Amino acid sequence: MLSYSALTTLAGEAPGQALADALETMTPTPTGVGIFEIEDGSGLWEVGAYYLERPDDIALSLLAAAHGAKPFAVSEIPEKDWVSEVRRELTPVHAGRFVVYGGHDRDVVPSQKIGLEIEAAMAFGTGHHGTTQGCLMAFDALLQKGLVARNVADIGAGTAVLAMAAAKVLKGRFIASDIDPIATETAKANVVANGLRGRVQCLTSVGFRHTELHNRAPYDLVFANILAGPLKKLAPEMAEHTTSHSVLILSGILNRQAQSVVNTYEGFGFNVVERRVIGDWTTLTLRKA
Repeated sequence: MLSYSALTTLAGEAPGQALADALETMTPTPTGVGIFEIEDGSGLWEVGAYYLERPDDIALSLLAAAHGAKPFAVSEIPEKDWVSEVRRELTPVHAGRFVVYGGHDRDVVPSQKIGLEIEAAMAFGTGHHGTTQGCLMAFDALLQKGLVARNVADIGAGTAVLAMAAAKVLKGRFIASDIDPIATETAKANVVANGLRGRVQCLTSVGFRHTELHNRAPYDLVFANILAGPLKKLAPEMAEHTTSHSVLILSGILNRQAQSVVNTYEGFGFNVVERRVIGDWTTLTLRKA
């Protein structure tokens, strides 16, 4: 099945983020939106969106013009067996007490480590990205300090690797949600593969809007490994669905965006416990006052 990309450039991070936010409200809905600085000193930012069906060229042209961006370049992405491609390149990733691995590396996981088996699929969260690794390391650091959490949510869960990590070491209720139904199916398969059937519930939801997610609140621990813009929009819901001393582990945040995310969450009563930087990405651990 063909997929599509739509890419443009414009000057400035704030205009780029505004355009990225606008893309997420379009129909058809993109499966992913990204914003990256072009590191050539030009001050330009690239904004890209990815689709499972061809986007509306006219709508994209109008959107680009409204935001002062160059016209979008829309391209077909040829069908490719990405699962096989990724599987060949993935090696086990160690993050504190956790090891994330593919089924082909099942025999090389150290017995003293907590293994999380994740198969390559159309969902984010194999553990090889600095954001997932940062979340696992931040979680491990909290466990070392005696964290107890009995009601855990993983928002934007992708493969559900973070919810499964929590279910492997904590007693309680665990729920993993993603906006993408493909990710939800991937998460369900991973839950079964890791022997956690019945322990981690997987569902499709935007933020906390699903009735099950809303009704289970307040949460002791919430993971959200998404992007800085959506994280800031999610702050009011995070505050609504947590209680005093609840902990958030947030990632998908470029280093230069971290303080903006911190400022937003401080406005809703969360304080920084730890900032963890891996490459270009920051993982934030926050606690509700």
